[in-house]
Amino acid sequence: MSISTKAISPATPQATFKLPWYLRDLPKYLLTFAVMTVIYVGFRMYQGAYAISTGLDSSDPAFDTHWMRLLYLEGAFLAIVFPSLWGYLWYTRDQNLDKITPKEEITRYFTLTMWISIYTFAVYWAGSYFAEQDNSWHQVSIRDTPFTANHIIEFYFNFPFYILMGGSAWLYARTRLPLYAKGISVPLTLAVVGPFMIFVSVGFNEWGHTFWFREEFFAVPIHWGFVTGVWFAHGVGGILLQQVQRLIQLLDEIEDVA
Repeated sequence: MSISTKAISPATPQATFKLPWYLRDLPKYLLTFAVMTVIYVGFRMYQGAYAISTGLDSSDPAFDTHWMRLLYLEGAFLAIVFPSLWGYLWYTRDQNLDKITPKEEITRYFTLTMWISIYTFAVYWAGSYFAEQDNSWHQVSIRDTPFTANHIIEFYFNFPFYILMGGSAWLYARTRLPLYAKGISVPLTLAVVGPFMIFVSVGFNEWGHTFWFREEFFAVPIHWGFVTGVWFAHGVGGILLQQVQRLIQLLDEIEDVA
């Protein structure tokens, strides 16, 4: 059989695409990104369809139908996912971190980077599209209750959800990577705790709007906590620097063995 005949013979094994070993969690990562995008876009479309028609008056029965039910569904979802995800990350932790191979550790650093990018993706949606939209809403509508059409999505889902993702990234690093298991990483902790404090500031902000003033001024001191919380998210850059330093060491170890 000639070389050309062998090349097209059915017996010739067909080439199949295979992910690099260090990207084994990429399919889960992309699926998570897709699901989150569907959730956020779905919420935004829901607001566009019902926020003005049913979300301006909390005493309207239609408000209960379209918004309070949504609030209860969000609460049920978070009540299940929070302990499930964090419990899973804790109970499946690696208890023999000193014995993992350099390749396995490198793989986990790539997975941690995926966790961090999912977290920042959630913060971006909460802080950009929905938070700015909420500010605009306050300019033109009456704030008759903390449970507005915007707050029910922004405060009671988006903020808790990115806290869930940030806490998951922190737990993953602490339970699966020797570098982070040996002590508390300042950049990682700041990147998670800073945006978490935005959620705390929201409660103070709503209390102030209820008892101090009704109109919305973006530059008032009661909003400064939001800016500070976002600045702490810059700790993500420090996380990457820590990882790069460790990856260089691990790659040298692999090269020495080879």
